[in-house]
Amino acid sequence: MKEALKEAQKAFDKDEVPVGAVIVCKNQIIARTHNLTETLTDVTAHAEMQAFTAASGFIGGKYLKDCTLYVTLEPCLMCAGAAFWTQIGKIVYGASDEKRGYSLVKKPVLHPSTQISSGVLEEESKQLLQEFFLKIREN
Repeated sequence: MKEALKEAQKAFDKDEVPVGAVIVCKNQIIARTHNLTETLTDVTAHAEMQAFTAASGFIGGKYLKDCTLYVTLEPCLMCAGAAFWTQIGKIVYGASDEKRGYSLVKKPVLHPSTQISSGVLEEESKQLLQEFFLKIREN
C-alpha cells in the first residue's frame, strides 16, 4: 500500500485526484499507476483501470486471479465492474469512498472469488485526498 500511496502523490503533484494503485503478482509489482483523468482527458482513466490494463499487458492475459490490487481509495462502481471482469484475486484499499464507492451498491459487484481488505493506511490515504480538495477549494 505504501507504493500505491507514492503513486497517489504523483497524481497529486499533477493536479489529478490523488488515487494510486499497484498490482502485485507472485510478490512482484507488475503495475504501478495513478489517476490520469485530467492528463488524458478521459473520465475512465482511474488508477485502477490503468493498473488493470498494465497488469494484463505484463502477464499477457486478461485474468488477474493470482494478483492483488492495492489502491488508496475504495473503487468506484466502474472500477469494481472492471475488477469483476479481471477476476482479480484480492483488492486491498485504504480510504472508503462514502459518495461513490462500490460498497454503496447493495448487490454484489465484485467477482465472488475476490477477497477484500479495507482500511489499510486509511489515514494517510484520507489525508492526501483532503489536502487535495482543500487546495482545489482555495484556488
